[in-house]
Amino acid sequence: MSLIKTHVALKVADVNRSVAFYQTLFERQPVKHKIGYAKFDVEAPGLNLTLNASETAPVQGVLSHLGIQVETADAVRAANERFKAAGLNTIEEFNTDCCYALQDKIWVIDPDGNRWEIFVVHTDDTAPELEIATKPSESTPVKACCA
Repeated sequence: MSLIKTHVALKVADVNRSVAFYQTLFERQPVKHKIGYAKFDVEAPGLNLTLNASETAPVQGVLSHLGIQVETADAVRAANERFKAAGLNTIEEFNTDCCYALQDKIWVIDPDGNRWEIFVVHTDDTAPELEIATKPSESTPVKACCA
């Protein structure tokens, strides 16, 4: 079996502050933590996340959000409690229709403004009767999602 992981490299203003946040998010220590750099190697979800010090402030708005899909609503609630115990603010959305799927989720923001969602999908397609739009039109309503 080959190793497949997603790699995400984030520019951060304060590596130590970001390490504290990601230790809470992933429930583990970084595998490498140096001056201006840290690396988290996470098995589930398969992720190689690096935090890279940046003298320029990260641009917000380029990235919509990041997320971790979990298997149960209990896992969402456990993450929520973990974040609250760490003094982090969360936004709770239970039984919400987002991206045409019924979900339970919580949101938390890292020290540089990156939004993370922890979510479980209960119903994968809440609008199976909708067809794929081939051309956007003024009459086509846009459903806000993950905003």
